[in-house]
Amino acid sequence: MTYLGIIGPFQMMLILGIVFLLGVIPTIIALIDILKSKFERNNKLVWVLVVLFLNLLGAILYFTIGKKQKIES
Repeated sequence: MTYLGIIGPFQMMLILGIVFLLGVIPTIIALIDILKSKFERNNKLVWVLVVLFLNLLGAILYFTIGKKQKIES
């Protein structure tokens, strides 16, 4: 229900929930991929910290830069 064209509490919670999921899901996927992969030296720790501290931006950075640094087994 909207009041005078303003977003109501239910719509606001729905929007915030969707935005939260769009930020959390790529972060979780990136962390799982990092932990399952092998990296040189301590690159794994660096990528985990980048993804944890930068959240969505860290996940985007990992998928664009970090995937190329994985060691193929």
